[in-house]
Amino acid sequence: MVGMTETAPGTTTTTQTGTPAPQLDDGDHDRFAHYVIGGNEAILHSMVTGEPVTALCGKVWVPSRDPERFPVCPECKELKEAMGW
Repeated sequence: MVGMTETAPGTTTTTQTGTPAPQLDDGDHDRFAHYVIGGNEAILHSMVTGEPVTALCGKVWVPSRDPERFPVCPECKELKEAMGW
């Protein structure tokens, strides 16, 4: 949502409000398999709709690879264990 405000005669300021779109991560997190918030249901929904999922560590992406080919993300694993899962 964008709003226009006149600050002085003849000038305007553009203000953007609302929730920004998530930034998809292409960093080192791609080297790991992650625990997804919402579990398998969220992963399946993401693969069908293209909507991104969020891992416990905060990574946001659309799953497309076989997670069994990668080691588990150490940050996700630590958070999972801390929550008693």
